[in-house]
Parts: sequence; structure tokens; C-alpha cells
Amino acid sequence: MRQLTYTSGMKAIAAGCAAFLSMTVAAHADALLDEAVAFNGTILHLQTDAPGLVLGAVRGGETSIMGFGETRRGNGTAPDGDTVLRVGSITKVFAGHMLAHAVARGEADFTDPARPYLKGRLGDALAAHPPIRLIDLATHAAGLPREVPRADGPPEDPFATITHDAFADWLQTNPLQFAPGRSIAYSNFGFDILSAALSEAGGKPYPQLLAERITGPLDMTDTGFERTEAMADRLMTGHAPDGAPLPDIPSGGVITGSGGLRSTARDLLRWMVWHLDRGGPGAEARFLNHAIYVQRDGMEVVLSMDESGRMDAMGLGWVAMTPTAQRPFVLQKAGALQGQMSYIAFAPEHGTAVFVSMNQFDFASAYTMTEFANGFLADLSGY
Repeated sequence: MRQLTYTSGMKAIAAGCAAFLSMTVAAHADALLDEAVAFNGTILHLQTDAPGLVLGAVRGGETSIMGFGETRRGNGTAPDGDTVLRVGSITKVFAGHMLAHAVARGEADFTDPARPYLKGRLGDALAAHPPIRLIDLATHAAGLPREVPRADGPPEDPFATITHDAFADWLQTNPLQFAPGRSIAYSNFGFDILSAALSEAGGKPYPQLLAERITGPLDMTDTGFERTEAMADRLMTGHAPDGAPLPDIPSGGVITGSGGLRSTARDLLRWMVWHLDRGGPGAEARFLNHAIYVQRDGMEVVLSMDESGRMDAMGLGWVAMTPTAQRPFVLQKAGALQGQMSYIAFAPEHGTAVFVSMNQFDFASAYTMTEFANGFLADLSGY
């Protein structure tokens, strides 16, 4: 980003030279991209003061990934492209990608009501409301709240009380917050209903479908909902706002659409390379996944969508920002979970993408991080 690159001050830049000593580098062909990631990542790490940070970028099919600081404050282990991260709400754009696959396969249509794809109490409870379409769920336009009120789960498994029964309870006793398709308001609830519907449409558990349709074909071996033995020594530890380390917790079986994924920068950049490939496998799903489905203009209300850059329109979970004199057309998504905050963005017409993650809940630093990433993406795209 231009502001971070050129106005951080000589003191910060000098300190950055020392920070290179704690940086891990993924070596490959594009020396200019490596230099850009190294310099900008160093400055961003200094500005955020997070214990650790990972920055990755794609340009012209080449990738660069570098880590800064520590995976847990004080452990002396630098993060890298294989460090396993909690990506939080970036999970939502995987659900959008899965919806694109379902439509491309003829399993569902964007305008299908969600109700026929949901069985049991959840489906029955949804039937009492105005029809919510699959596209409403994927664009935060379903009229559902951000979260469903529930009892606290135990500290070692805080998501245990997020259940389909809890969803049904809310639907049976509350009206929708607005008529579906009339407004946009951020909803984790809606994306978890979407993943449940896509599971029914595909005839298999959602994690299995995700592996078959996205992570398996792209060799994203570290992307999934469960912590595997192979991940044990590569975990990024999140930190609370006061700097205290937070425990690693299970995702559970319900937040598969909204926030439960684990991944690595290396896997996510593989995914970005797929997104930026104009003619490779999965072209129909990619075309559907990059389209715009809901314009901000004409919505009655838009809430909680602008934290990482003003939302001009919604794709399938992607926040779309229209081009300006300072940036290209961008699809982006931020995520936060258990003391880790991440952001991914790409410019499909320019073959560029950026991913960044830091391991401390600090919302001022998160704004800095996303502003940086948007500027860096513009720089890589020639703006």
C-alpha cells in the first residue's frame, strides 16, 4: 500500500531491517514480488505489533509468501506458508464457491427457496417465514440475524451450543428482520443454513463435498474443519486484545458455512491461482463465483459490510468493490476467529491477489491490515 510503503517514516523502515531477521521466506522465481512482499510485510508487522503475521501475494501466476514474528508470542517460531490458521469468515466465500459448484452441476438454482433443502425441525421452522432463496443466504440478504441467541458453550468447546435445533428455535419464535432480498445485514446464521442446504443438495456431508469439489482437486491438503495430527506442530496461536494466548478450540459440525475452516497461506494462494486462471478446470463454477448478484444501490438498509472497504455489491459471499482511479475491481472477504484476523482479496481482471493474517484481536490493527492489503493489491495491479 502506498501510504504504508512511503509514509511510515525512516525510523520504522530502519527497524524493519531488524525484523527481516525473524521473517521466513518462500523462495521462487518472481524476485520483484518477493521484494514487495518482504518490504511491505515488514512495515505492516511493525505497524500492527501483532505477535505474528503472514503475507502472501499472487501476480501473473507467481506466488510469494512470507512470515513475520512468532506463531505464539515468545515461542521463537516464525510463521510461514504452511502455518495453520483459523480463517474465520473467509469460510463464507468457500460456501459461495460451493453454491457455484452446485448450480453448475444442476443440483440447485440460485433462486431456489432454501426450505426444500432443509429437513427436520429446521426446514419446518423455515417454512413459517417468507421464502428465503439460496442467493439471499449467500449475499447476507435473507433477513436473518448475525448470530442466534444461545447458551454459552464450555470453554473448551464454545461452539457446542450452535446447533440446528437452536436455529429452529429462533425461527419458530421470531420474525425475519427484513423481507428477503430487500436489505443486506451480515449473518453467520444465514451461511450455516446455506452449507446445510448445499449438503442436502449434494447428497453428502458438507465437509466431504468441500473436499471433493474444491480442496481435493486443488491439492489444498491443509484446508478443512478438523485439526489433524499433521497440523499439530504448525498451528498459529491467536491472542486476545490484552495479548494473552487463546486455546485452540474445535469448530464443531454446524459452523461449516460461516467460520469453521482452517487453512494455510500456501493453500489459500493455490485457491487464488485457480480463481485467476481464465481457462483452467472449473471454468463454469469460476464464472458464476465471480459474478455480482446484489447491488448496494436500491437496498433499503446495509449493515456491517464496510469494515474492509466499502461494499458496492455482493457476490457469492464476496464483497465487491467497483473500480476507481486508485484501484481495480476487487472481490474481498475478511475473517476473524479465536484471536486470529485474516483478509483475502483479488483483482480478477489483473491476475493479482493478496492474503494477510495476524494472530491478535486488535480491531484498529485489523483496519490497518485491510487498508494495507487493498493498497498493496492496487500496487500489484499497476494502479
